[in-house]
Amino acid sequence: MGNPVKAIPEGHHTITPQLIVRDASRAIEFYKQAFGAEEQVRMPGPGGEIMHASLKIGGSVLFLCDEFLERGVRSPESLGGAGVSLHLYVENTDQAFNRAVSAGAQVKMPLENMFWGDRYGKVTDPFGHEWVIATHIEDLTPEEIGKRGQAFFQAMGQGK
Repeated sequence: MGNPVKAIPEGHHTITPQLIVRDASRAIEFYKQAFGAEEQVRMPGPGGEIMHASLKIGGSVLFLCDEFLERGVRSPESLGGAGVSLHLYVENTDQAFNRAVSAGAQVKMPLENMFWGDRYGKVTDPFGHEWVIATHIEDLTPEEIGKRGQAFFQAMGQGK
């Protein structure tokens, strides 16, 4: 009797995001350039569209496919925006952020050291998906985060 099949495949986590995009082949190349993704699997459909692809970014897997309007599978471009952000922790936020922008991502929020201890910024990729790029730079207690957060929001309310 052989080894039992694992319910969660090797190298995967319990939750794996799947992005729906227009032109998945172009998206795969963008994610390789912008985020250093490694292509693991590409399953083309009968018309050349991508039915399923698997990419690895760091230690995480990301699935993606082309949109199929006739089946109700729509990209952010068809929906008028994304309903989710992908949070990408990296070793060097500035380098990763600039790499994504150089590859064609649009800055949604410039990089900033945030009150909760992350260097943090947001970009939108050419396919409408929002990516948060962050590096954890400081370990803080919940109390410290609370005090800093209070000061941050107070300063925002005063236009600072």
